[in-house]
Amino acid sequence: MGRAEDRRARQRGGHRAAPGRRSEPGAGGGSGRSGIRRLFTWRKILGTILGACLLGICSFIVLYLVVDVPEGNAAAKSQSNVYKYSDGSILARKGTVNREIVDLSKVPKPVQLSFVAAENKTFYKDAGVDLKGTARGLLTTLSGRGKAGGSTITQQYVKNYYLNQDQTVSRKLKELVIALKVDRQQSKSDILAGYINTSYYGRGAYGIQAAAQAYYHVDAQDLDVQQGAYLAALLQAPSQYDWAAASATGKRLVKNRWNYVLDNMVEEGWLPKAERDAMKFPVPKEPKGAPGLEGQKGYLVELANKQLEKQLMRQQDLTQSQAEAAVLDQGWTITLNVDKKKQRQLEQAVRGQLTSKLDPKQRKVDGSVQAGAVSVDPKTGGIVALYGGQDYYDHYTSNATRADFQPASTFKPLILAAGLEESATTQDGRPINPNTIYDGTSRRPVQGSAIGFAPPNEDDHDYGRINVQTAMNKSVNSVFAQMGVDVGMKNVLGVAGDLGMETKGLQAVPAQTLGTMGASPLEMAGVYATLDNHGRKVTPSIIKSAEKQNTSVDMPDPIGDQVISRNAADTVTSVLTGVVDDGTARESVANNPLRDGQQVAGKTGTSDENRSAWFTGYTPDLVTSVGLFGEDPKTNHHTSLRGATGLIPGSGRINGGGYPAQIWAAYTFGVTGGAPFDLETTQGAAVQPTDTPTTSAPPSDTPTSEPPTSEAPTSEAPSESATQSPSTSAPPSQSSPPGRPTAPTTSPTLDVTENPLRPKSKTQEEQQ
Repeated sequence: MGRAEDRRARQRGGHRAAPGRRSEPGAGGGSGRSGIRRLFTWRKILGTILGACLLGICSFIVLYLVVDVPEGNAAAKSQSNVYKYSDGSILARKGTVNREIVDLSKVPKPVQLSFVAAENKTFYKDAGVDLKGTARGLLTTLSGRGKAGGSTITQQYVKNYYLNQDQTVSRKLKELVIALKVDRQQSKSDILAGYINTSYYGRGAYGIQAAAQAYYHVDAQDLDVQQGAYLAALLQAPSQYDWAAASATGKRLVKNRWNYVLDNMVEEGWLPKAERDAMKFPVPKEPKGAPGLEGQKGYLVELANKQLEKQLMRQQDLTQSQAEAAVLDQGWTITLNVDKKKQRQLEQAVRGQLTSKLDPKQRKVDGSVQAGAVSVDPKTGGIVALYGGQDYYDHYTSNATRADFQPASTFKPLILAAGLEESATTQDGRPINPNTIYDGTSRRPVQGSAIGFAPPNEDDHDYGRINVQTAMNKSVNSVFAQMGVDVGMKNVLGVAGDLGMETKGLQAVPAQTLGTMGASPLEMAGVYATLDNHGRKVTPSIIKSAEKQNTSVDMPDPIGDQVISRNAADTVTSVLTGVVDDGTARESVANNPLRDGQQVAGKTGTSDENRSAWFTGYTPDLVTSVGLFGEDPKTNHHTSLRGATGLIPGSGRINGGGYPAQIWAAYTFGVTGGAPFDLETTQGAAVQPTDTPTTSAPPSDTPTSEPPTSEAPTSEAPSESATQSPSTSAPPSQSSPPGRPTAPTTSPTLDVTENPLRPKSKTQEEQQ
């Protein structure tokens, strides 16, 4: 064939074999294609697929057997404690995670279903997993394209509670296995509860309760279905869908999501269409900061925690450390007895009467002034208000509960209570009562005691023949020192302990009559509340209720048994009305323009070297103890209050009838009623007002030197004006670090009647 024929053959689609070429076995052609077919036959491909499936099934079975349902992770279990005022409003939220777990029964059923409609309509029917969604998530993770959704509610709960948020293949496989097991082991209600309690909703809120508060300022049990649908919609993108921070696009998307949730509820038959059509988008409220422990909140929370821990130790036989671990960040909802109005009024009273007048930059001593107060309802024993210091973050120790300062003359009513309760008599056998005559000579040695004791009165003033009522009004040291010996100091401390004072370890010596032990405003409020409650024991409690995950702790009843007779308690109350009307509290309390005729009983106190000043007083429905304490801010040692608030140098000092009584009056007369005391007694100033002692009976004892005078004390009450001026010749003194002191046997704290017009000797210790 020539070239022309060869060209024509190629044009016709044929070709001419090259001359001299031969086909070789196995080279090209049909025999090569047959080899590939033999390698990839349908039978082999199908076998490989089946083998891979079998291997996967076997691997999953092994994984299912190996992987157990773990303990919930610590972060998912952690939740904040919530503290509420007595009216149920939020006081504070304390915890590293803003979460409060609630029982599903406290979440309205339509709100529960809104979450199911949003995330997993087949929740009540499925086995807890979505294989398609999980496979899609695995492929997305393997391809590195980020996160993928599609998990069931059970899977999301497992991720939140048992695992973590890592996007890894191993975590997703574990999620699948654990979800299957959890679905078999737990009810759908438990799973749904776990899901809505562990999910993050934005605004720092974990769980539906925290979310309800964060977005609508209500508890979860008060959510309606519209609000629930919004919270369910949030879970897809909490930050993007938060209405307060969302862009226009974000608001549009969350509204669409909200509509999607409600439409799904209608589709599933969980919501009537007519009701759905009438619904409007529930715009969330503006965000607000979670209540912290600033101001007085920290002091309230601290006392509530301590009282709950104490009760858990008693009920569950826990150690102190175990009880603390069981309370802190464990999701308690603790409702306090604290009344919001009274709490606010007490804070305003302290600020208006005292702290607004302190200027540490101008006067160093002003930085040492610490105030504490506790207010108690004597009928219920509830602590309705408390002041622990200017700010919990600035002064961690609560001045309301510290017991390292002397209560001074606020202890004297307890001596009289012991005398009445024990039916005690004087050294010459006369019954001790408000009309009993004593020798009020200053520095008069007590009679009948193996331990010598001769306390001076203020300015060494000799009162001569004086009855107990007037001695209480004037706070005459020599009278109560002798009365303590007459009653027996063991009996005095015994009755004091019954009334609520901590007397364990105290020495039964005459010096204790001047209140040389330590006490707190909380302690003294309880003692006086017992007197106000006609002798029935009051143990002040700040906790109204304590609940955790639908279980509650039974707190002890603050009202206990009758510890002294009603007559004894009522007689002391009657006597203490004289302290207000005719004694050391007259100027600040009795003459206060806010009083409006309110009957008041109380006692002032000023301790050794003016380191503390007190007024503990009460009306029929409210008992409040106010203390001022001198504490060096650098060393925390006790120091004198002299000169604080700018009192001019001289005889003035801070005493119980001054700022403490003024704070008490500014607070009490703004929140208490006007009812009189219901007293079962025929003695004391409330029923026998008198300014002069009865002289028909001889004095209890006469001093060994000269006889007492028959001069009656003046009826004019000593002034406790804030214009008093302390001497600046002596530097402030310091005591040992805080602790409950025992009574000294020598050089005791001495009590004086407070008269700002008369100078004091350096050796005199005022205690009133």
